[in-house]
Amino acid sequence: MTPAWALFLIDLLSVSAGWPSTLWIAGADWRHDWFPLLAFPLTDLVCFYALGLYRRDSIADISDALERVPVIVVIAVAGASLVAAAFGWPFSLSLSIAGVVCFTVSAVLARLIFKALRRHSVFRTRLLIIGAGKRAWDLVWILRTQGRFWQYDLTFVHEDSFGAIDERLAADSSNRIIVASSNLLKIASRVRADEIVVAPDDRRGMALESLITCRAAGYPVSEYASFLEKEVCRIDIKRLDLAWLLYSEGFRTGRLTAAFKRLFDIAGSLAILIPVSPFLLLAMAAVWLGDRGPVFYRQERVTRRGRNFRILKLRTMRVNAESGGAVWAAAKDSRITPVGEFLRRSRLDEVPQLLNVLWGDMSLVGPRPERPEFIEDLAKMLPLYHERHAVKAGLTGWAQVNYPYGASLDDARSKLSYDLYYVKNYSLFFDLRIVMQTLRVVLWPGSGVR
Repeated sequence: MTPAWALFLIDLLSVSAGWPSTLWIAGADWRHDWFPLLAFPLTDLVCFYALGLYRRDSIADISDALERVPVIVVIAVAGASLVAAAFGWPFSLSLSIAGVVCFTVSAVLARLIFKALRRHSVFRTRLLIIGAGKRAWDLVWILRTQGRFWQYDLTFVHEDSFGAIDERLAADSSNRIIVASSNLLKIASRVRADEIVVAPDDRRGMALESLITCRAAGYPVSEYASFLEKEVCRIDIKRLDLAWLLYSEGFRTGRLTAAFKRLFDIAGSLAILIPVSPFLLLAMAAVWLGDRGPVFYRQERVTRRGRNFRILKLRTMRVNAESGGAVWAAAKDSRITPVGEFLRRSRLDEVPQLLNVLWGDMSLVGPRPERPEFIEDLAKMLPLYHERHAVKAGLTGWAQVNYPYGASLDDARSKLSYDLYYVKNYSLFFDLRIVMQTLRVVLWPGSGVR
C-alpha cells in the first residue's frame, strides 16, 4: 500500500470515528436524516484530495500540510453546507462549527499517526532491479525524488553483457549489487522482492527464461518505462523506447468518450463562468483603467491535430509587449503590468478561455496550448512533441497540476512527459481528478504552474 492510500484510509477511519459523536454533541438528529451523516465527511475527504493533502510533498512535509488543514476544512464544511442546502437541508451554524472542529482534529490526529508509522519504516518497498548502469541510476534518482514510496530497499543484478556499472550506484553503500548471478528466482526470494524491474542499458544476453520463472512464481515483473509510468505518473522522455510506447496500453479514444468529454466541457465552463462573471467584469474594468489599453489579448495558439486558433485572455502585459517578436514568458517578467500581476496570481486572466472551451477550440482539461513559433522549435529538439496535439488543448492539464513554472527547454521536456502521460491515459475520471487538483494550484500558486 502506498503512503498516500494509507493516509487516506487513516483519514477515513478518523473521520468515521469522530463524526457521529460530533453530530450528537451538535444536537443534530441524524437518525431521521442520513444526509448530514454522509455529506460533510465525504466533502471533507474530497477536499483533502483536491487541495493536495495526499500529494508527495504534503505527505513529506507534515508541518506544511498541518498549516493548510484548517483552511481546507473550512472550505470543505462550506461546500458541504451548500450541497446540503441544495438538497433542502437547513443550514446549521452549530453543525458547521462542529464540523470544522471535528475534521480539523481528525486530520491532525491522522497525520500524527501517519508520521509515527513512517518513523517505523512501515512504508518501505523492496525492488530487485535488473541492470546497474545509467538507466538503473536514472530509475533510482527518479524514485528517490518523485516515487510514491519513501523508502526503497534496492538490490541490483548485473551481467557484463548489460554494460558498465554506474559509478554513482557503486559508490552508494546502501545499494546491493550482485554480479553475474544465474539464479534470479533464488535472489528474489532471498531479498523478498516486492517487484522486479528490468532496466539494463543493453538487453542483449538477458536471460528471459529466468524472468518468466520469477513471474510464474508470483513476482511482478515490470519493464523500466512501464514501472516509471506507474510510479511517477509521467512518461520518461530521456530514455524513451518508441517500441514500448507503440505496443503498450493506452491512446484509446472513442466517439462516446469524446461526446461525454464535450458535455463535460460545456457544463463545466458554464458552471464556472456564470458565478465568476461579476469578478470578470471588475477585472476587465481594472485592466482598462490601468493604462486605457485593450482589455482582451488574443494570440495564435495550437490545439488538436495542429489546428491554429486564437486564444482569449485578459491582457496582463503592457501594450506592444512583443513588438520585437515572440518571447517565452518568464516567472518575473518586466512586461507584466501591476494589474496583470494580480490577475495572473488569481488566475482571473485565464477565465475568458472558457469561451474558447464553449466554442470548441479548447477543452477544460488537456495540454496547455503553445504558440506556433515555439512549437516549431520544440518539435525539433523534443521527440513526440506533436503527439500532445492528439487531444484538444486545455484550460488546465496534468502538467499544470504537477510541475512548477518554467520556461526553459528542460521545463518543456518535463511538461511534455506529463502531457504524453495524459494523452496516453486519458479518461473522464482522469479529467475530473485534474479539475479537482487545479483548486490547489489556484489557492496555493507555488504548488503548480500556469
